[in-house]
Amino acid sequence: MSPYLAPYFDVLIFGLGGLGFVLLSLLASKLIRPKRPNIEKNSAYESGEDALGNAWPQLNPRFYVLALIFLLFEVEIMVMFLWAPVFTDKELLEQTGGTWGWLSLIEILIFVVILAIGLAYAWVNGHLNWLKSIPHKTVFKSVVPKKFYDDLNERYNKYK
Repeated sequence: MSPYLAPYFDVLIFGLGGLGFVLLSLLASKLIRPKRPNIEKNSAYESGEDALGNAWPQLNPRFYVLALIFLLFEVEIMVMFLWAPVFTDKELLEQTGGTWGWLSLIEILIFVVILAIGLAYAWVNGHLNWLKSIPHKTVFKSVVPKKFYDDLNERYNKYK
């Protein structure tokens, strides 16, 4: 084998080993797991809301807006992590006479101001507000008689 291809052969072996492990794990779980489908297991679950009818129109647009806002600020963090080493590079600052530092500072400040305006716009338009769910009273149908619980509570309260 060529000495140039040896490292790639190692990567190929590790890749095939990883793929084999994943496929073997999936096959073993398919053979071992119990197969008892019912209506509850087969029902769709999205974002904590029960699907009624067709699943496509049920997703609230606020999820998309919040995801876009999240991506916007993730990009901001990524840009600032890439900007920080350039801003603090003393060698580059010396080569440009210090002007590179001020230009990059002004650039990042403009970037942050634009994002702050976007956040303010989303906040004012209510895109960051979430509707509070209405709590429902849970009714339990117990198979244990109420008298049993009352007797148990009386005995417990004696020892307090």
